[in-house]
Amino acid sequence: MQHNARDAGVVGLGDPWYDTVASGWGEDETGGGPRRARPPAAADVYAEVHGSAAFQEVRRRYRRFVFPAAALFLLWYLAYVVAATTAPGLMARPVVGALNVAMVAGLAQFATTFLLTWAYARHARLRRDRVALELRWVTQEMMRGHGR
Repeated sequence: MQHNARDAGVVGLGDPWYDTVASGWGEDETGGGPRRARPPAAADVYAEVHGSAAFQEVRRRYRRFVFPAAALFLLWYLAYVVAATTAPGLMARPVVGALNVAMVAGLAQFATTFLLTWAYARHARLRRDRVALELRWVTQEMMRGHGR
């Protein structure tokens, strides 16, 4: 006998991974068992975490890296564009063989993009990730109603 996908008589249609009674949610209020406190609203949790010193420190560290790095990169990009439009003779000057100043500067744009990406990832890993993960843990605990 072949299996027919439409034959639902043999296969259960419920989701075996989602058991509301086992998770504690959906239990009736009168059904004995311990009553769980409702977790706080997400807006309340966010407001509390947003005002914490740890969150402000993560934001400060982020801004201290990102704003100067973005400004320097934009200046470097604009310098390339301005040099290409105002000094075509300089940009056409050969460096090695068929490679000229414009090509070297253009390739340097790619190199600085990768360097900036690496520096950002390193900065995040060393200066922000640990504190941010701790904040995430605290936020999850608060959302579950366990508080601090």
